[in-house]
Amino acid sequence: MRTATPILLTPGPLTTSNRTRQAMMVDWGSWDERFNQLTASVCEQLLAIIQGAERHHCVPLQGSGTFAVEAAIGTLVPRNGKVLVLINGAYGKRLAKICDVLGRAFSTFETLEDAPTAAADVDRLLHADAAITHVALIHCETSTGILNPLAQIAEVVKRHGKRLIIDAMSSFGALPIDAREVPFDALIAASGKCLEGVPGMGFVFVEKTALAASRGNCHSLAMDLFDQHHYMAQTGQWRFTPPTHVVAALHEALLQYHEEGGLSARYQRYATNCRTLLDGMAELHLRSFLPAAIQAPIIVTFHAPKDPRYQFTEFYERVKAKGFLLYPGKLTQVETFRVGCIGQVDAAGMQAAVNAIAQVLQDMDVLDI
Repeated sequence: MRTATPILLTPGPLTTSNRTRQAMMVDWGSWDERFNQLTASVCEQLLAIIQGAERHHCVPLQGSGTFAVEAAIGTLVPRNGKVLVLINGAYGKRLAKICDVLGRAFSTFETLEDAPTAAADVDRLLHADAAITHVALIHCETSTGILNPLAQIAEVVKRHGKRLIIDAMSSFGALPIDAREVPFDALIAASGKCLEGVPGMGFVFVEKTALAASRGNCHSLAMDLFDQHHYMAQTGQWRFTPPTHVVAALHEALLQYHEEGGLSARYQRYATNCRTLLDGMAELHLRSFLPAAIQAPIIVTFHAPKDPRYQFTEFYERVKAKGFLLYPGKLTQVETFRVGCIGQVDAAGMQAAVNAIAQVLQDMDVLDI
């Protein structure tokens, strides 16, 4: 099967709808009142997804999700603070690198790439080091698709009187997070993931008292979430040139999100995509890296075929020629590749991708079917 336009089976950027792409065909003035209303509407809708309006502000920021993660660390962690970074993949390691570059003291706790962080370990580490002020967690580690136990870890962090920073880049909008039940200082996400917007805007849900106390912490003018929120609250405008087309696309994507049925419907579609993918790949004897119990329906990592005729670059290009873009593996110990379940794709599209993979592997003499 050759699709009309490529389907991006990646963790973002991902395939967007025609309506979302069409929304970017209008040019907006960055100081125009209609654009300010668009920004305010986006932030209001984002807060509603986590039931967060009472206790949190939504602070949008130009740039990718990593920009927003760096802004959250730089703004909310005082210069004499210390971050415990929980790692079981590449994005946890990136978060630790951000702490290092910013000059924030940090320690790390790393588990295997197929092992979720246990709340009991966090409890032990916080007992052992009173200097820790913040704990940083990747909710869904995109390098494998593993899901970490957010609610249990958040409860431990709260009990110790510490502050939690959550990278929810790959989970926000599809996996349930209720700010009334899960205590956190910051939850970070971006436009180009499960909301099915386009890349270019991050956003941070910041607990109101934590943001108020953060004045003067930040290492950067552009990434200062306190200043960004203060200016927007006073003027309704972004401090610096906003990603106008990205905001417009996200506003349109959010309309479709609600039309589809919101978080529960988005989760169900992705979960169905994931089941279709796993079942189809199992028939091809391609094994997933993670057991089902800790596999989030966001992106799935597969062991590469052991046949010497398999080479990822050739495999990727051949699947791309059939209309599907996959993602390379990000593990260091075993050779893998990844297939995303998110974006504007349904079970029929996932089955078509499986069929394309099967045909490519057969053409490469890797698979005999």
